[in-house]
Amino acid sequence: MQEQDIKNVFCMVGGQGESSYINNSQSQSRNLKMMLYALEETLDKIHLPRRRPPGRKPLLAAADLGCSCGHNTLLIADAIVDHVTKLCGTSGGNGDAAAADPEFCFYFSDLPSNDFNTLFHLLPQHAAATAAAAGNGRRYFAAAVPGSFHDRLFPEQSIDVFTSTFSLHWLSQVPEGVADKRSPAYNKGKVFAHGASEETGAAYRRQFWSDVSRFLGCRAVELKPGGAIFVVFLGRPSSTRGPTDQGYMVEEYGGLLEDAWGDLVEGGVVDGEEMDSFNVPLYAATVEEFREAVDADGSFEINRLELVMGSLPAVDVGPAARGAVGRTAANFLRALLGPLVDAHVGRAVADELFVRVQRRGEARAEELVDGMRFPHILCSLSLA
Repeated sequence: MQEQDIKNVFCMVGGQGESSYINNSQSQSRNLKMMLYALEETLDKIHLPRRRPPGRKPLLAAADLGCSCGHNTLLIADAIVDHVTKLCGTSGGNGDAAAADPEFCFYFSDLPSNDFNTLFHLLPQHAAATAAAAGNGRRYFAAAVPGSFHDRLFPEQSIDVFTSTFSLHWLSQVPEGVADKRSPAYNKGKVFAHGASEETGAAYRRQFWSDVSRFLGCRAVELKPGGAIFVVFLGRPSSTRGPTDQGYMVEEYGGLLEDAWGDLVEGGVVDGEEMDSFNVPLYAATVEEFREAVDADGSFEINRLELVMGSLPAVDVGPAARGAVGRTAANFLRALLGPLVDAHVGRAVADELFVRVQRRGEARAEELVDGMRFPHILCSLSLA
């Protein structure tokens, strides 16, 4: 699937149904709350907005890239407002004098296929609740910015802080050659880089490098002097054997999806080529791979860069709970990949695929729960 195709169809499942992202992103929320300390450290590094002409408040502009349509992006926005307001009430950070309380403009950005309607339906009730708790009026002004974070999205020097959580592992396209039968990188019988050939793994790594380079180059132009970036995305331990070892999480959940595809092929529901031509544009990098990309770009200083292991959920995996685990795994994968699968084989076949995912998930409940402890790369960058 080429880049323009990805932009047209890729998104998390919208709405508020059983397989929607809003109802299947609890693990992301749980892990994000563990890492808000690093977001606050990032905000400590930015140059706070100064006073504008008399009677006008300064403005802080923040943007969440890959915002999707759930509550986590609102959690980020609230954390930024809370921490920057606290900073402005004490000092300007960086040794400056006290800064005026700013107004906040928060840009929610994702591909045009994203369900912005669901996100913004959450916003009024969320804003009212947080404003009432804080004892003041509107916390921030919000706008949607549709587009790929691998491209320019904002005017030059217009954003104070960028955030991107659980998104940068998604590639702009399936790597070149991976779906081409004539290529040595052809990913026959697989839908992920994990367990694939060395040529396939190298193609995924090259695509990740290219995409991160584009991401950093665009942000360097769009950030104001003194601006910063906070990112969290799926990673893998440095101890893995290379790009074809994407870590335990991809092994377990990716294997579940690949085995379900195999069931459809074996049952004659789809042919082998339909499976071989479907590849997930996802790459879990190591800390070292990401550091190399940042260093090669040269626009940023690294404040913090580490691999953080998420917490395990409190889930009962006894015999009575296997059905719930299988259903949770199927809904989780469908929330992330449903639109891509629908576009490739149609809704009816996709329904059957995720039924097979659920069945296999029930049989592997213990392994799947262990795999829910996702490793994430956490990074704080300041504009050099």
